[in-house]
Amino acid sequence: MRRRSFLLAPLLLPGLAAAKAVTPYASARRGTQLVFPRDHGGHAEFRTEWWYVTGALDLPERDIGFQLTFFRIRSGSAETLDSPFAPTQILFAHAAVTLPGGRLLHAERAARVNLGAAFSATDCDVHIGAWRMQRTGADEHIRLRALDPGFAFDLHLTPTQPLLLQGENGWSQKGARPELASHYVSWPQLRVEGQLTLDKTHRAANGSAWFDHEWSSEVLGEAGVGWDWVGINLDDGGALMAFRIRDTSGATVYAHASLRDAAGQVTRFGPQEVGFTPLRHWQSPRNGARYPVHMEIRVGPHTLRTTPAIDDQEIITRRPLPVSYWEGLVRLDGALRGRGYLELTGYSGRMAL
Repeated sequence: MRRRSFLLAPLLLPGLAAAKAVTPYASARRGTQLVFPRDHGGHAEFRTEWWYVTGALDLPERDIGFQLTFFRIRSGSAETLDSPFAPTQILFAHAAVTLPGGRLLHAERAARVNLGAAFSATDCDVHIGAWRMQRTGADEHIRLRALDPGFAFDLHLTPTQPLLLQGENGWSQKGARPELASHYVSWPQLRVEGQLTLDKTHRAANGSAWFDHEWSSEVLGEAGVGWDWVGINLDDGGALMAFRIRDTSGATVYAHASLRDAAGQVTRFGPQEVGFTPLRHWQSPRNGARYPVHMEIRVGPHTLRTTPAIDDQEIITRRPLPVSYWEGLVRLDGALRGRGYLELTGYSGRMAL
């Protein structure tokens, strides 16, 4: 389901508190027909949106993880102000690299739209300064660029398979009420080529990646505090996505999974067919959160286990508001095998959506 929407309580900047909040957020509606490339672009009428890429590199070393996510928030404030600089749309981005041997490098950026940041409404093209995610070319490749003093990457992602529309043709249910839903599109098994910079050394890089684009205005509902999610490129060419939303006791509020096999056949699994069982926890030395980094996942008849590349893949960011979550490269073993990312949110406090 992608993190992603943990995003945030309304953002009020100093001096704008007197501007009346106007929040006629759009809802993700069942039966909406998605149209591409337009729906690769931004959906400004919704409260939250994210464009998310995770992957595993085999060069310069095997099992180097990387991720780049752009988030868009319609703040719900200052919408009555007649100014292109009003903070009605906020963009922020997280980038990270997981290195074998126990290191996670991560960085963040944030900016107001029209003040150092922008997104397209017609295709995937979003940037904050030099950080960018852009779909270009007849082969629909996606270019990722992230630059930080600690690391950088410039990667080209080429599709090898069609889009995977999650849920019902891209309408992904997140709870009993129909408003608890998102529009959700995945692009698994992307071929990665490009350059990774570590310790100021540029190295050729290649591997595979997973792209998610999701937009919504309400996901967690009253009972949910966070979610567990996996997106896995399977070794046989298939793809697996599974998530659950948790309550304060750790019980599942809602769950769903989709499995596309190597032949392209898609099977979807409802809440009773999906289970997440923690096998081992890692405790953050920063905030005390206990993340179930080693997880058993049941998807229909399949029993699977995640093993993290390293335990400490916690990301703590400060802009525009403090957020803590675990987002890391894992290996999937069991009835299905592959590599991908596990995301664990709400373990250091309820995600504010």
